[in-house]
Amino acid sequence: MQVSDFANRSRRSFLGSTGTLSAVAVAMLAGREALAQGMGGSVSQDISTLNVALGLEYQAIGAYQLGAESGLLQKPVLAVAVLFQSQHKTHAEALIATIEKLGGKPVMAKPLSDYATELQASTLKNQTDVLSLATRLELGATNAYLGVIPSFSNLELAKVSARIAADETMHYTALLGALGRDLPTKALSFGA
Repeated sequence: MQVSDFANRSRRSFLGSTGTLSAVAVAMLAGREALAQGMGGSVSQDISTLNVALGLEYQAIGAYQLGAESGLLQKPVLAVAVLFQSQHKTHAEALIATIEKLGGKPVMAKPLSDYATELQASTLKNQTDVLSLATRLELGATNAYLGVIPSFSNLELAKVSARIAADETMHYTALLGALGRDLPTKALSFGA
């Protein structure tokens, strides 16, 4: 399996499960517990979905760690990669807090060596390879979070999902710039 196949399959899996993420979970994820009170939804399904998202955030953290430790990233790019990793850590912390508030048990991060195997880190030979992997992962994350938005009737909840997707889109476009690649030329190129 190619690196891109693995990343795309993981994101598709997340998209398939996030279609059932309830408004309660998103409200709690956004730190709006008062809004979450009184909302319906399957808590166990929410916990499961949030754990899938948490697993993907761990994967992103691992990917950036592998890139940082590879010695393949030049200083300005390395600093940006570490910044993006810190943002994924913030996402993970928010997911953990939400899962625990819902009474669930957050999944644990895998050892870094597992992510290295899954992402075929041994095939990364230069900075372009590392950035290309990160770009594919960030695009998948953008589309995954955008995929959740239509399931909400509450505009406040849709806004929270859009903000997370915006973080991922920022990462994706910055990585395209670092690779010297063109921005998407078609309108509505995300979330399709």
